[in-house]
Amino acid sequence: MQLAREARAFSVRLGLFYGALFVIYGMHVPYFPVWLDGRGLSADQISAIMAAPFFLRLLVTPATALAADRSGHHRSYLIALAWASLAMVSLLSGMQGFWSLLAFSVPLSLAFSTIMPLTETVAVSGVRHAGLDYGRMRLWGSLTFIAASFAGGFAIEHWGNAAGIWLVAFGCLLTVAAAHCLPRTMLGHDPPSPDAAPWWKASEPLMLLRQPAFLTFLVAAGCNQAAHATFLTFGTLIWHKQGLTGEWIGTLWAIGVLAEVGLFAVSGWLVRTFGATWLLLAGATASVIRWIAMGFDPGFALLLPLQILHGVTYGAVHIGAIHFIGKAVPVRQAGSAQALYATVASGVAMGAATLIAGRLYAIDATVAYFAMAAIAAVALIAAWLLHRIWRGEAILSAP
Repeated sequence: MQLAREARAFSVRLGLFYGALFVIYGMHVPYFPVWLDGRGLSADQISAIMAAPFFLRLLVTPATALAADRSGHHRSYLIALAWASLAMVSLLSGMQGFWSLLAFSVPLSLAFSTIMPLTETVAVSGVRHAGLDYGRMRLWGSLTFIAASFAGGFAIEHWGNAAGIWLVAFGCLLTVAAAHCLPRTMLGHDPPSPDAAPWWKASEPLMLLRQPAFLTFLVAAGCNQAAHATFLTFGTLIWHKQGLTGEWIGTLWAIGVLAEVGLFAVSGWLVRTFGATWLLLAGATASVIRWIAMGFDPGFALLLPLQILHGVTYGAVHIGAIHFIGKAVPVRQAGSAQALYATVASGVAMGAATLIAGRLYAIDATVAYFAMAAIAAVALIAAWLLHRIWRGEAILSAP
């Protein structure tokens, strides 16, 4: 009975934190490029600011996750990162010019994006040790993303591009408050070993990267997420040029995430029925279709079903990725695996794709979407290979 109460409290607090964190994402992803555009930046400058943190995550995110794993104090790291996000967005709000904006945008993005893999590690501990439904916790983040998208569209329409930065700041403030409400320990987390090597000498990342199945997984998940780069960076600007109002743009963003919420709500059944690799395959297939269609500059009637596909192109892949890590990687390496997934999927691959998107968007937005379809095709091949070589077993022995 006590364990059940602890598990429920754990789930509620983590769901609350996901909800607060995704207010940042719901404001930053659609509207931060709009704010940068309002500051007079070019498409190449916007893509450079959006891409730079993705590359720096290669160093920052794994190091932070390893340090948190070794200390066992994930909550403390999450609180510190939340406060860092709030500090950076407060400073950024007064900046002008490309270099000043770059200098403060990068640490802001690094701070709140590094929160995500640490939160996923905490969530997976609940899935492993208390049988919690990951999708039911994570969907609260998607719901607040929807609310933020609606609110952001309304704010941009009525108060202009300058509102974008204050929307992000509001999300950071909520995340700080929710971080202090997080459970103090992970469910089933082993205490740190006193004779463990310091995090800067840790071997977990290299051990994982030597596994063919894990490398193939990184390509499948990373390329699929990277294929969203044109949409995530320039989607709102493209729709503005098509004449859509802020309210309708917010609605389209919300529809995509609402489809994601529906998928998260049944994620347990999906994983039991189809398995992680089938979800990766489904997401990559839908991604190829979605970005090819977006390249033909579809009208509003077609944008609705294409946005619904977001539930598969992002949601199915993310669910598959989390459950692949949960089954394939022992708990003591879970933080490193989450960090590598975040570093590749929302890091190197996304950074490279964002730079490509910026260059092609300056030429023709439709060409940029076709390039994303090609990246998604690479993800589809990798997902098929992973389905062939991995049968649900652990790829590393537990330490």
